Amino acid sequence: MASLVIQTSFLGDVILTTPLLAALARRGPVDVVTTPAAAAILANHPAVHSVIPYDKRGDAAGLPGMWRLARALRKRYRARQQDSIAADDRDAAMPVAYLAQGSMRSATLALLVGCEERVGFETSSGRALYTRRVTYDPQRHHAERLWQLGAGDGTADPPAEARQPRLYPGADDVEAVDRLLAQAGYVDEPLIAVAPGSAWATKRWPYYPALTSALLPEWRIVVVGGPSDESRAAEIITAAGRIRTRVINATGRLTPLATAALLSRCWALVTNDSMPQHLASAMGTPTLSIFGPTVPAFGFGPLAPRQAIAGRADLACRPCDRHGPQRCPLSHWRCMREISVADVARLVAQVACAPHLS
Repeated sequence: MASLVIQTSFLGDVILTTPLLAALARRGPVDVVTTPAAAAILANHPAVHSVIPYDKRGDAAGLPGMWRLARALRKRYRARQQDSIAADDRDAAMPVAYLAQGSMRSATLALLVGCEERVGFETSSGRALYTRRVTYDPQRHHAERLWQLGAGDGTADPPAEARQPRLYPGADDVEAVDRLLAQAGYVDEPLIAVAPGSAWATKRWPYYPALTSALLPEWRIVVVGGPSDESRAAEIITAAGRIRTRVINATGRLTPLATAALLSRCWALVTNDSMPQHLASAMGTPTLSIFGPTVPAFGFGPLAPRQAIAGRADLACRPCDRHGPQRCPLSHWRCMREISVADVARLVAQVACAPHLS
């Protein structure tokens, strides 16, 4: 049975959808509708038959854009049906749609494509258009919740290995990392990655410059993130002083998939509650995640085999937001300010492990 997975959320959510994709691929071809940025993350993934970019804020915005995409997909699946019928394949039905992103827009797209079976969470805003509603268990990791969309009723327990996200960097990604490291004069030294950024200001731990100085010169440090994190990388490099050459700036210089390839070479990643921790989970990189306004219990913590969490569990005001507000509602931001550099450095030493070793 063919599947159409619609997942147009944040990049981290797309990474956490890969266990679902792997499970569905055992039943038949899996197509994925996702954002243009996320489409590149799924390149080379063996579970994905094809990726369909959906620029819902650009060329495909609004109802006209949705209709054009739906019409193109319907034409594709009807042609596939005709080929299957010609080959005397009884399994020639339209694909089952799995609404990993639960908006009414995604549900409407699946309906317009002609998917007779549409599966999503019972709590989603698009649930009125679903033909099967799956229990949303807030106690589970989101990778497990998404996996359950393909399992049926939302109560099945996935095997441990089934909930592990996976990404597959290609040769171009590896070459980009090789060039970056060669330009920095890196030669097989123990490497720690730090990811100081986040789309939400209150989720950015403020002491990455001091942490980097504490980890140097025992470790070589690489700063990962997007173009918006370049100023934070500059602060880290400046704080390193005379040994700043031991800090490698990768912010804005690698694609997310190439960043995943880079993380696979690192002994550990130190990150906020943001997308890099999911890249690390997909590559098995030991991870120390720093949580402030959010908590791992929301279902978005690290899934790396070796992991640790830094956070203030004793604050009554935590968690204050499911995503993390831009400003602390109480104006003190204790959840991040009171996580010390010494505590984080100690946890780094506990989780750091040579690549490809457990």
